[in-house]
Amino acid sequence: MPVDAQAPAAADAPNPDEPRKLRLNNRLRGLVETALASHQLLAADTQLRMAAALQLQKSARPAQLELLTERVASETDSSVKSALALALANLQMVDSSPTVRLAAVRLLGETGDPLARTRLESLLAPGVETDASVRVAAETSLAQVKRKLMIGEILGQAFSGMSLGSILLLAALGLAITFGLLGVINMAHGEMLMLGAYSTYVVQLMLQRYAPGAIEYYPLIALPVAFFVTAVIGMALERTVIRHLYGRPLETLLATWGISLMLIQAVRLAFGAQNVEVANPQWLSGGIQVLPNLVLPYNRIVIIAFALFVVVLTWLLLNKTRLGLNVRAVTQNRNMAACCGVPTGRIDMMAFGLGSGIAGLGGVALSQIGNVGPDLGQSYIIDSFLVVVLGGVGQLAGSVMAAFGLGIANKILEPQIGAVLGKILILALIILFIQKRPQGLFALKGRVID
Repeated sequence: MPVDAQAPAAADAPNPDEPRKLRLNNRLRGLVETALASHQLLAADTQLRMAAALQLQKSARPAQLELLTERVASETDSSVKSALALALANLQMVDSSPTVRLAAVRLLGETGDPLARTRLESLLAPGVETDASVRVAAETSLAQVKRKLMIGEILGQAFSGMSLGSILLLAALGLAITFGLLGVINMAHGEMLMLGAYSTYVVQLMLQRYAPGAIEYYPLIALPVAFFVTAVIGMALERTVIRHLYGRPLETLLATWGISLMLIQAVRLAFGAQNVEVANPQWLSGGIQVLPNLVLPYNRIVIIAFALFVVVLTWLLLNKTRLGLNVRAVTQNRNMAACCGVPTGRIDMMAFGLGSGIAGLGGVALSQIGNVGPDLGQSYIIDSFLVVVLGGVGQLAGSVMAAFGLGIANKILEPQIGAVLGKILILALIILFIQKRPQGLFALKGRVID
């Protein structure tokens, strides 16, 4: 049978049933993403709805105006509703009708979102909006948004200050016990924070290797480990060095400073000079969206609660146990306590171990919000002494108030005048306060012999 050379081969003929590969361009991708976002607005998952709202802020189309209006009215989550309102306002602000643009401007004023501020400022640029009523409403909405953002910033600074104060509190609690009881200026106390943080790192590594199923709970497991390690080191330090230097504050300061350098170098030799990674478990990741510009991280909330919990336990230990009675007796009058049969040497050792152990707990907390490195403790030792002196030596209530006060003051002053000038100003104010009230916020009750 002759074959026509001009006819196409049967094998080359396109098969209508065979799927063909689509070629996507940026325009088609944008249409698909926008359509998908519209569908996800109806999802039960809040995170999906938030992602869809953020997508529509960039790519919403006039055909979706009715859907966005309906979803803004029916949305129950405040953060998603704010994002949807911004997406709706973006559509309405390019409308030709001044009435629609006026409604969009008022809607932006209700959101309090940082993006709303940017959008309103661009609208008020010269020559952008010609309608006088819309410009007046935009100025009013901009002032409203700025006021809401300022409230969020102040609350955020206060929360960050409380978070910093909780770390200072955990560091200063132990220092209040040792400094108040023994009168020892322990410059190695900051290294107990560092050792507690490295204990957390070691626990994390051990669980990753031998019990990966329990890795989510490594901070809880690290708490007793860090307390035990730092308490033992603290008691060994008191027995071997500090007990021979009582009554000689300058020699004690120099000796403990030398010990702090030795501990730092030992950690560098064991773990290296670089920071080590201590990852947050899943239950400490994320946060609570309170305002559009204010998120409260779970790890900082837990640390604040943990610090207050440790304060309560320490108060119960010092006020409701025999050990606490002996500690308070030695603090108020060492010689009389010894005459009454209190083993002052043993109490000194146990108090030093308790103070160091509490600092180790602070290291566990600090590992969840900051870098863990050999020089970790150097950043907190001076502030810890300020907390103890300002609050009153040996006074837990004073330490709590001073720690949170210093933390909040630091975080409020940092954006205004800078971190360095802020610390200088706070130090100057504390010096002036101590000149007027040397005993601190809370004076020690009882007959105290210096």
